[in-house]
Amino acid sequence: MTEEILSPLAGNVWKINVKEGDQIEEDDEIIILEAMKMETPIYAPSDGKIKSLSVKEGDSVEEDAVLAILE
Repeated sequence: MTEEILSPLAGNVWKINVKEGDQIEEDDEIIILEAMKMETPIYAPSDGKIKSLSVKEGDSVEEDAVLAILE
């Protein structure tokens, strides 16, 4: 089963703390978004493996954009 990790807001991808293939646990900080000079961490919704990343550092994203796919 795969799960999409979505952006909760529009902003810029400031830092990516994982790479494709990484095993992660629920609540691991995987991506940090920056919007209006505030950093917003994105946490893993469940345990799994990063199947793919849809963004790279510096990318602009809209609300509900797919950031990564977890399997």
